[in-house]
Order: sequence, then C-alpha cells, then structure tokens
Amino acid sequence: MFDLIIRNANLPDGRRGIDIGIAGEKIAAVEVGLPGEAREVIDATNRLVSPSFVDPHFHMDATLSLGLPRMNVSGTLLEGIALWGELRPLLTREALVERALAYCDLAVGQGLLHIRTHVDTSDPRLVTVEAMLEIKERVAPYIDLQLVAFPQDGYYRASEGVESLERALDMGVDIVGGIPHFERTMQEGAVSVEALCRIAADRGLPVDMHCDETDDPMSRHIETLAAETVRFGLKGRVAGSHLTSMHSMDNYYVSKLIPLMAEAEINVIPNPLINIMLQGRHDTYPKRRGMTRVRELMAAGLNVSFGHDCVMDPWYSMGSGDMLEVGHMAIHVAQMSGLEDKKKIFDALTVNSARALGLENYGLDVGCHADLVILQAEDVLEALRMKPTRLAVLRRGKVIARTVPKITELQIEGRPERIDAGYNPTARP
Repeated sequence: MFDLIIRNANLPDGRRGIDIGIAGEKIAAVEVGLPGEAREVIDATNRLVSPSFVDPHFHMDATLSLGLPRMNVSGTLLEGIALWGELRPLLTREALVERALAYCDLAVGQGLLHIRTHVDTSDPRLVTVEAMLEIKERVAPYIDLQLVAFPQDGYYRASEGVESLERALDMGVDIVGGIPHFERTMQEGAVSVEALCRIAADRGLPVDMHCDETDDPMSRHIETLAAETVRFGLKGRVAGSHLTSMHSMDNYYVSKLIPLMAEAEINVIPNPLINIMLQGRHDTYPKRRGMTRVRELMAAGLNVSFGHDCVMDPWYSMGSGDMLEVGHMAIHVAQMSGLEDKKKIFDALTVNSARALGLENYGLDVGCHADLVILQAEDVLEALRMKPTRLAVLRRGKVIARTVPKITELQIEGRPERIDAGYNPTARP
C-alpha cells in the first residue's frame, strides 16, 4: 500500500511508462507496472516527471523591487549596484518579507523548491538578513532556502563590511560569500578571498563567491579562489558564481585555469539570463556574449549548474522564476544545441544544482525525497524547448500546486478541434 502512485511517467534519463510509488515523504518504488494500490493515483499520461527544480544563485532580498526608487536606465551591472545602494536605506523588514513570500509563491508554481539566495550584508542594520532568516523559517515546509552572507559593496570596500558579514554568520546565515572583483584593487580582492575562505574553514561553512563578474580578462580571482580552496581543505564546498571574465580570457591561460578549478572541485554557477544581459555593455561590434565557458568546464568534469540570479530587480527587469527559461537561454548563448548537450543543460537545472547545494536525498531513486514535478511535455528536450506548464508539484509526497494543461481550441474546418500546446502537434493528437 502506497500513499501515492504516479503512473505512466517519462523520466529525464529517457525511461518511459514508469510508475513511481511514494510512501510518506519518500520515493518507495520506481518500476514499470508497479503492483499495489494507493490512497491517490496520478496518471502522468506519458509526460515528463522530474525532480523539483533547483536555483543555486538568487537575490531574494532584491526580488520584485523593480522601479524602486527608480529604474536602471543604462541597464548595466554598475548602475544596478548603485541603484541598490539608493534603495537599501529605505528597506524595511516587512516589505522585504512581503516581496520574498510573493516570489516563493511564484517559485512553487514553477516547481522550484530549492533556492540559494545571496543576502546583502553591507548595511550594518542587517535588515536584509533579519528578513531572509524569517523567510527561511516560514517557507521551510515547501522550499529549501539557503542563505549566503554577501558583502555587496565589498568585504573591505564597505565601511563596516568585515564586521557586518561576521554578524550575519553569527545570526545564522549558512554560507560565506564574497565579491572580490568589486574591491578597490585586484590585490585587495585577492586578500578578501583568502580572508573569507579562512572564515569558512574556521566555521565549517561552504563558500559561494560572486567571482569575476566582468568583461575584464585580467580579473582572475577564480584562480585565487581555487588555490585557497585547496589550501584550506574546502574541496567540493566552494562555488564560483558568474565567472564571466573567462569569456574574455585567452585560451592559453584558461588551459591552466580549468585544471586548477577541477583540482579544487569548484562548483561553477553561471547565470545565463543576467550574464548575457549585463556583460559586453562597453563593446560595439563584435559584441561578447559574456557567459563563462560552459562546454569546456563541463568537459573537464566540473559540476556546472545554472542560476536565475534576479527577477524584476535593479539588475534585471524580466524573469519569471522558471528555471526552464534559464536553461532555454543557456542552450542559445552556450551554443549547446545537440541532443546530449540539452540533456546536460537539464541536469544543470536539477541534479547538478542539487549537488552544488549539497542537498541530501534528492532525485528519482528509491529513498529520495518525493519532491517532484509533472510537466506538460514528453521529455527534457520538449521541456527546454516549450517551457511547459507544471501540471503538478509535489513536496515530500504531497501535491502542493496544480495547473491546468494549456490547450488550444482550433476553429478551422478539417483540422483538430483541440491541440495539447505542451507538445509538438505532430507527436500527439
């Protein structure tokens, strides 16, 4: 006897017609023709069932603040940072909580149940930290939320940056962040990397740094981060986010850098939507894409995952909380259009991101948490192409969100009356 059975599911690895039996909060069986009964049965009708989506890089304290106190006219990273600096003194805990909860509602509907968010610690009031700690507790029943202590204005550059970051960690923030390329000098940036890795080692915490988010090929803090990761025994517990300068580096230097990153087991987190929007702003033509070397990093065995980064905030006026939108852009900007490429892109939204976050019991194997999404698509290729409706979202074995299928009704003589818009019309009547 199961609590719930999902029948006729297609899985991301290509298996089709699979039944998934759920007992309590865990997956108890994954097989064809699963015998037994359940209190509830969902017929997936040969649609894709995936583990819930994971966003390894987000800014929840800024989300949905678009237009406050003004718009980013230039659309650049630096104006976005300046604009956030104008908004920060006006922030209240209540407003931060309200916007974050609204975003979490959106995320659940998209099947996004695991998020790592960077929390600005540059304001010594730490109202952002207070608000995000409250959010973490309130959404815990349906979203795994990890918090990064993020010195937006620079660990050393901000007047009380060092003290504020330590206080944020004392308050319960999970992860040590940094932004070395935003310090006053390259040397000061390198020193900040060493100091922050030392803090993480002393406290037994992971590290996730905004690293080299710039078009400058001489911004090479990822090299320092990899070296300090090895030095402090942090292998596998460190993420380098963005890494856009790698797009502009020469191939010889990168041929040295990537093996060093692999030795340190760095988790790589590009953010395709934001990277292609904000980078290359000083170029005329040819204009750089501004995203790191995804294909080469994957080929070297590094764990690469993709973040959404921003939704309707000072840096990005768009966004939907849909990780498939992130993957859709990654296919284009990384030029990974092959069938196997697309499967790797899908993994970067799910299993790779879960690995970067250190999530336990994640996936579709027996014993994993029953955190699942049923999509209006037949396979991962269709999911990435169509960004389809999430028909059902399960958290720990219980349905927490449903959306009706998208159906188009045609009024054309001699043609079908209804088309399931989640599919190629030639694939299913």
